[in-house]
Amino acid sequence: MFSTQTTTGSAKKRFLMQPVMMRVVVGLIPCLLGAVAFFGLRALWVTGVVLAAGIAAEAAFTWRQGKPVTSAVFVSCLIYALSLPPTVPLWIAAVGIVFGVIFGKMAFGGFGYNIYNPAMVGRCFVYISFPLALTAGWVSPFPSLWQGFSSWLPSVDAVTAATPLKLIQAGETVPLKPLIWGNVSGSMGETSAVLIALGGAYILYKKAAQWRLAFSCLLGAFLAASIFYVLKIPGIPDPVTFMMAGSLLFGAFFVVTEPISGPKTKPAQWIYGMAIGALTIVLRRWSNFPEGIMFSVLFMNTFVPLLDRAVQDVQKRRSEKGISS
Repeated sequence: MFSTQTTTGSAKKRFLMQPVMMRVVVGLIPCLLGAVAFFGLRALWVTGVVLAAGIAAEAAFTWRQGKPVTSAVFVSCLIYALSLPPTVPLWIAAVGIVFGVIFGKMAFGGFGYNIYNPAMVGRCFVYISFPLALTAGWVSPFPSLWQGFSSWLPSVDAVTAATPLKLIQAGETVPLKPLIWGNVSGSMGETSAVLIALGGAYILYKKAAQWRLAFSCLLGAFLAASIFYVLKIPGIPDPVTFMMAGSLLFGAFFVVTEPISGPKTKPAQWIYGMAIGALTIVLRRWSNFPEGIMFSVLFMNTFVPLLDRAVQDVQKRRSEKGISS
């Protein structure tokens, strides 16, 4: 833990390093490196600005109370930054994370009390408030992976590049191989299935995330996409392609598994994850937004207390019935 001397001479912790959260930070590093490789050094600059703004927003509340800034804010900032398009204006990136930290976390009492995922609250705010900047500024990735580490941003001539989900929505076919490696247009850290799986496997192995939540989300999405595909509903590609495109994989491993805003009981975790996965597929097909994981997570965050309470009531009734019999 970092500590500094206060003006009164007593040592107070300014930052609280939580091992579990730091493991998630490590798990996000492959996606951050991929963001630089595909979209240039500006990805690092955007991430740095988001981290500075997010930490400052939390510190404005906690330091006045004599409490430390928790390392959970690092996770929120990284998830939020990696979900943004490479060309996002810096001020919009900063406004979004400040909104997410204040209204998604500190308004509920800080770490451990938030109902909604702070990163998704900030992402949703800028997505709705500044739709043009968040949905029209896509660029194609660099043709060479190493070019990203020596360049700022791909050519502005490619700004009109469409994301795989937009191509699918337009009825076009998207090849699977680029979705696996990540050399497609999209949000900075969400294009590469390989890098997301690498980071996701790390946090599951280190028990920094609940595997049940990630697996149930992917299962719900796969089942929903398979049903719609078998029914030959227009605009639904094969389930694997649909799941590889967009932010579903990233969300399943790094957003749905957020421990504070997610359910605590095992049955509720299955229901919660499967509902998010299935709802994401429904929103992708029938809403005006090509991506649905953000809205799905925030929607299901609302029902987490009810899910946990319902599961506990059922378990209690079964226990009482077992005792009486």
